[in-house]
Amino acid sequence: MYQNPNSPDDVSRSMEPVSSIDPLPHPLLHPPGESPATDSPDAPATQQDLCRLRRLLWIFGLIFAVLVTPSVVEKIQYAITVGKERAKYEAAREVKQEFAGSSFSDVSTWLAKYVRPSVVSIHTNNNRGEGLGSGVIIDSAGYIVTNYHVIEKVRSAEIVLSDGRHGVATVVGADPLVDLAILKTELDGLIAAKWGDSDDLDVGEMVWALGSPFGLQKSITFGIVSAKERRGIPSRHQSVYQEFLQTDAAVNPGNSGGPLVNMEGEIVGINTAIFGRSYQGISFSIPSSIARSTYEQLRKEGWVTRGYLGVGPAKVPGHIARELELALGSDQGVWVLEVRENTPASEAGIERSDVILSWGGVEFSDPTLLSRAIAATPIGSKVPIEVVRLVGGVPSHKTLTVKVAARPVGSL
Repeated sequence: MYQNPNSPDDVSRSMEPVSSIDPLPHPLLHPPGESPATDSPDAPATQQDLCRLRRLLWIFGLIFAVLVTPSVVEKIQYAITVGKERAKYEAAREVKQEFAGSSFSDVSTWLAKYVRPSVVSIHTNNNRGEGLGSGVIIDSAGYIVTNYHVIEKVRSAEIVLSDGRHGVATVVGADPLVDLAILKTELDGLIAAKWGDSDDLDVGEMVWALGSPFGLQKSITFGIVSAKERRGIPSRHQSVYQEFLQTDAAVNPGNSGGPLVNMEGEIVGINTAIFGRSYQGISFSIPSSIARSTYEQLRKEGWVTRGYLGVGPAKVPGHIARELELALGSDQGVWVLEVRENTPASEAGIERSDVILSWGGVEFSDPTLLSRAIAATPIGSKVPIEVVRLVGGVPSHKTLTVKVAARPVGSL
């Protein structure tokens, strides 16, 4: 209890020093022959000492309350507004560097706590009926990555966070050719996952898939990277730009759009496809090296601009390789199945059945890799291209110059 000094004695007591150590004797303050008054160590405590002790305890109590009370209130508010999911995430983040020697079970448990708050369940409704999928929060400002086929033909979707909150997310942009889309929600207090580098993955490395298979939220499975650079996988939006990570992590309908993460809890892929109608031991993910660059373009522009040549590329058949005297067994060049009219290819003089040996001085033998190189070329660039064709039954090499155009909407 606080007391105001109302008497001279109270005033004098309130101004006494806190220290109980008496000042040293001074010769000018004490006449010769007299010694300063001192308290015996064994003297009983006086009323003045007890008053002083109570006053000190009251001051310390006040300081403790000022320092501790805000922290307590903040923790209570934190638990109420953020919830258990964020608390688990924060705890997992603290021990991220401490589980190197832990068991596999410990790592899986940690990953579930660390990544799951960033995973959302997505519900859509269009002319095909209700749809289910997953997504992953990439930015705490509300940006979410998912598959294009999850939000196809809708402009918004309902999302459910791991802490149980519901909200609406609008479509910011989509790229059917790599089956990726970006959503934006206005919900706050979001936890964003971090990108990893899929190029650093090794075949056989452990990975974990998170999402909502069959609408069952907060699911996590694990497996290994079975293969990299899988191309030509049948899918609803198959294109030459697709290239997958193959894993044996269990992925089912509803997992589409959810993250594939490495042991550090970083996104190395976006789960997108399976063989058949349910999991059969093989699943496919868009590598983060492709997903991240697509996400950045979609977030900035709302669409992806790609370079365009206007040919139908394919592997070189064996008989064509022999006719053109190409090195057999080396998969040299990319065969031109067709040349579309009024395209950079037709204007440059590329003909059907030509074999493209190099693009911009770089040799190619894989149609997908050539298509990706063309797509990454700045619009308007003039690129030297080396081709070989039969002229009078004799192989003839030519160097042409192509002016790259922007890929028309809807074209492969």
